Amino acid sequence: MDILFLAIAVLISLIVGLSLGLLIKRLITLRNNSVAQTQAEKILEEAKEKQRAIILEAKEESLQNRRETENELKERRSEVRRNERRIARRDENSDKRSVNLEKREKRVNERESEIDSLKTDLDNLAEKQNQQLETVAELSMDEAKDIIMNRAEDDIKHDLAVRYKDFEDTAKSEANDKARMVLGQAMQRLASDVVSESTVSTVEIPSDDMKGRLIGREGRNIRSIEKATGVDLIIDDTPQAITISCFDPVRREIAKLALTKLVADGRIHPARIEEMVNKSTEEIDEIIWKSGESAVLEADVRGLHPELIKLLGRLKYRYSYGSNVLMHSLETSHLAGMLAAEIGANVKTAKLGGLLHDVGKAMTHEIEGPHAEIGADFAKKYKISHRVITCIAEHHDDEMSSTESFVVAAADALSAARPGSRRDTVENYAKRMEELEEVAGSFEGVDKCFAIQAGREVRIMVEPDSMDDVKSAGLARDIVKNIEDKLAYPGQIKVVVIREKRSVEYAR
Repeated sequence: MDILFLAIAVLISLIVGLSLGLLIKRLITLRNNSVAQTQAEKILEEAKEKQRAIILEAKEESLQNRRETENELKERRSEVRRNERRIARRDENSDKRSVNLEKREKRVNERESEIDSLKTDLDNLAEKQNQQLETVAELSMDEAKDIIMNRAEDDIKHDLAVRYKDFEDTAKSEANDKARMVLGQAMQRLASDVVSESTVSTVEIPSDDMKGRLIGREGRNIRSIEKATGVDLIIDDTPQAITISCFDPVRREIAKLALTKLVADGRIHPARIEEMVNKSTEEIDEIIWKSGESAVLEADVRGLHPELIKLLGRLKYRYSYGSNVLMHSLETSHLAGMLAAEIGANVKTAKLGGLLHDVGKAMTHEIEGPHAEIGADFAKKYKISHRVITCIAEHHDDEMSSTESFVVAAADALSAARPGSRRDTVENYAKRMEELEEVAGSFEGVDKCFAIQAGREVRIMVEPDSMDDVKSAGLARDIVKNIEDKLAYPGQIKVVVIREKRSVEYAR
């Protein structure tokens, strides 16, 4: 009973608990629904407010666009009215211009008619005037035209004669200049010999015992002489003679004079050697200056720089095949002056160019290069005129730029070709030419070679089929190098390689 009652009580309690739970849940649900409804109403109210704001904003924007459109339409209407007014004014102006043009056209037509009438009157007046002139002059129009034409023809002939005279004078002047060039070139066409250096001098001594004294103890005297003078003493078995060897002729002459003084004095030791060399140097310098000054006076040229005068004086001790270079320069100067006077060239330029044409030989032992270029550089340094410098630089060239250059080259050749001016045997000359041709002809592709200009130039004919232009230039360089290595020669040798291709056909 108690258990049943307890079960019933528990069941009732469960039912009551469930009922309370459902009631509480419903109450909670009702409460949540009321809150949600409140929030939904609030959101709906906010949405309505935003809708009203958007509608207002759209209305305002629409009103603004409408205002802008109306303003734009007003501006366009005003612009259209302005254009209409402008077009109207143009039409008015066009009408006015057309009226004015019509008026002008009428005036022009009236003036043209007046001009035509005036022309007719003028023609009548001119005809009457011509008739009166014919009556007064007793000439017809055709006769007057003939007279005028004859006078014009005479005037034209006179003008033509004057023109012909001017052309003739110009042609004569150019012909004279051309004739001088031709004469100078013709006179220059002479073969002249090459320059041969004399590089040794001989000093005579009274006895062979003097050789030992000159050598000195352990060779101290000969070393002192060679050091002080810059020469080489050759003391060999030659009886009563000592040989001095040096490329510089001035140093060689100083050494010769000093040795002559030492041999004559008999006191030979280093201090005495130095003293005699200094005295000899002073004497030679004085002789050089006097020789150069005398040459300038004799050639009648003035205004030379002292250094050029000294260089001329140094040529006193320079020889070419036994011919003194200073005397040769003087002779060339005189010959060039006479030739220039004969053909009408500049005598002063020719004489100075002839005197200085070999001045570079005084420096060839110190400066490398051909004496013509060296001399021209020195003359340019001391402000000699350009025409004289050209004479110096071109006196051994094939092509020359002035008449005076031809004259100096011709005078140089004439002086060198004078009988007795050179001491060279035919055998030596022929040997030198053969050596040049042999060296040039030893290369592959060489057909013929000729030594011309007394050995100053070698011309090589090559086979055109076996050698092109590039190889020809290389062949020229190889021949030059071979000549420099194998041959001893003064000055310079010009090597010319000629490649000629000919195609010959015959029409039969």
